[in-house]
Amino acid sequence: MEAMILFPAIDLKEGCCVRLSQGDMSQATHYNPDPTAQARYFSDQGAQWLHVVDLDGAFAGCSCNSAVIEDILSAVDLPIQLGGGIRSLDDISFWLEKGIARIILGTAAVLDPNLIHQACREFPDRIAVGLDTRDGQVAIEGWVKTCSLMAGEMLPCLEEAGVSAIIFTDIRRDGALKGINLEATLLLAESTTIPVIASGGIASLDDVRRLLEPDCSHLEGIIIGRSLYDGRMELSAALELLGCVCA
Repeated sequence: MEAMILFPAIDLKEGCCVRLSQGDMSQATHYNPDPTAQARYFSDQGAQWLHVVDLDGAFAGCSCNSAVIEDILSAVDLPIQLGGGIRSLDDISFWLEKGIARIILGTAAVLDPNLIHQACREFPDRIAVGLDTRDGQVAIEGWVKTCSLMAGEMLPCLEEAGVSAIIFTDIRRDGALKGINLEATLLLAESTTIPVIASGGIASLDDVRRLLEPDCSHLEGIIIGRSLYDGRMELSAALELLGCVCA
């Protein structure tokens, strides 16, 4: 079994690290006014990747925290996957040239399927798709709107395009510290050959242990946010657990 990747999350709102509750921008908890320092901390703790989301960009449809993201790129020598407000090939190219390792498309994947195909052709192995669902329906535009599509209905298009990963989030679990929606996550992972990254609700080392059980072997990684910021979980301890299990 390959080691599961742990992606510590840095969600950016107005230049600060925040965590939302169920994707609601009005329920943002501010944690660190210096995202660059937060990135360095995660790096020092042993993180192998960072998961960065421009929340303002997701709502606005364009990058809004570019300077902060570039500072993070300069501060740490880690691969970073970036999402939020990336809606065109030019946006994708811009960030990849800046040094981002993988781009996450969300709204664009739903509204412009051709973009997914074009991006995967031009930037193979560097395009992921975020499938964020509310009651099973895919949400877009910063999770404000839901469309009629169910997550599973998007799989044929994503497989044909050749996306490198799917990041699956049950919005009602995100930031709620109640554990991920394991049933829906595993159903999606078992329905596709695309690696799936689990996100939303991981609260404790017990949640991490559960994701290392044999039935979760299809999962490529997990994204952890609020529990790290709240001090419920030490990143180094979670990484050690993953190393011990996967060694």
